[in-house]
Amino acid sequence: MSHGPATPMSSRPGNPLSGEAIIPGDKSISHRSLILGALAVGRTHITGLLEGQDVLDTAKAMQAFGATVEKLGPGEWTVDGVGVGGFAEPAGVIDCGNSGTGVRLIMGAMATTPITATFTGDESLSRRPMRRITDPLSQFGAEIVAREGGLLPVTIKGAEDATPVTYRTPVASAQIKSAVLLAGLNAPGQTVVIEAEATRDHSERMLAGFGATITTEVTEEGWVITLTGQPELTAQTVAVPRDPSSAAFPVAAALIVPGSDIRVNGISRNPTRDGLYVTLAEMGADLTWENDREEGGEPVADLIVRHSSLKAVSVPAERAASMIDEFPILSVIAAMAEGDTVMNGVAELRVKESDRIDAMAKGLRANGVEVDETRDSMTVHGKGRIPGGGAAVATHLDHRIAMSFLIAGLAADAEIRVDDGTAIATSFPDFVPLMRRLGADLG
Repeated sequence: MSHGPATPMSSRPGNPLSGEAIIPGDKSISHRSLILGALAVGRTHITGLLEGQDVLDTAKAMQAFGATVEKLGPGEWTVDGVGVGGFAEPAGVIDCGNSGTGVRLIMGAMATTPITATFTGDESLSRRPMRRITDPLSQFGAEIVAREGGLLPVTIKGAEDATPVTYRTPVASAQIKSAVLLAGLNAPGQTVVIEAEATRDHSERMLAGFGATITTEVTEEGWVITLTGQPELTAQTVAVPRDPSSAAFPVAAALIVPGSDIRVNGISRNPTRDGLYVTLAEMGADLTWENDREEGGEPVADLIVRHSSLKAVSVPAERAASMIDEFPILSVIAAMAEGDTVMNGVAELRVKESDRIDAMAKGLRANGVEVDETRDSMTVHGKGRIPGGGAAVATHLDHRIAMSFLIAGLAADAEIRVDDGTAIATSFPDFVPLMRRLGADLG
């Protein structure tokens, strides 16, 4: 499947960036607000919803399962839920486009309801591993048929009499944890997820907010999350905070373009998502946080970012889960730092929308930056500049690869081109106009 013809884009060095960056709503929380709204009783009111294609595909899926989903205005939506176990069998195939989060969480949400659904996605999503989700879902009693290698399309026949499970996640993945917890909603008794290291906890926060009984304990085994099944979830008002992963792009641009000074309001400061900002502070970034507060059950604050002279650091493996989506843009920042920045524990990047380690390494090398890689690490040899120019970078239908190299072009010695910027719309549809308003020369 495809989302249309390729759209080549480019960016060039230019003037300092200034002004306020209005970041879209957090993608992870947007997906979860629609899904939990559909599983709740009553009308959930959502503001600040990210209206990228990934989230819109999840909204369509919730409609297909019987919820009533309506857009009232920009970022403002309502969901009339059907209750836990109330999903209807969809009439057609559920197309989740480019969204790994969407397809995996929705699979979990329906796997313990006795209905059948078939899931598909675009070319990129159809290459991504689904067995990590379907294996635990089968333990609940769901019957699953997938393409060779556990790939999409996947058909799930939901469990008739779901059995709660205790599941230890094989890799640090909030998507696996969330899919198991969502499946556990319609299983009697307690479903338990054990993580060796903590991943983003938006699902736990939001499940509790909708009325589920859920606890997290830190034990010798790791993080143990216990959900009591078959609750009646109650509709909520959800204010979606701004996405720290999307904010990373204008933040990076301000750090590496000389003379820049920007403000980014209302960024989520969830401690399971702040690894990039911790790392940037260690690199010597000029970051000032102001106005700490809580929105939608999530800690948020405003951030002032100024151009900085940066030094290389080593990112520990245990931090990777809190910044897994930010490593592509960090590798660009690392090229502009002095010294060798080592990123450890990043094997999960190889099974994202693309093999992000390979894609970033090839693109950076094409633009004159030295990069070493192993299966689980990436080292960028920073020289304080990106000396290349005119190189065309392959994005592999990956929005974060495309945005990372468009940011790189703003500080490189010459223009950087990407082969296709179409996928940017999946997570950050306002990326280009936002960056232009700050003064960037891209498009």
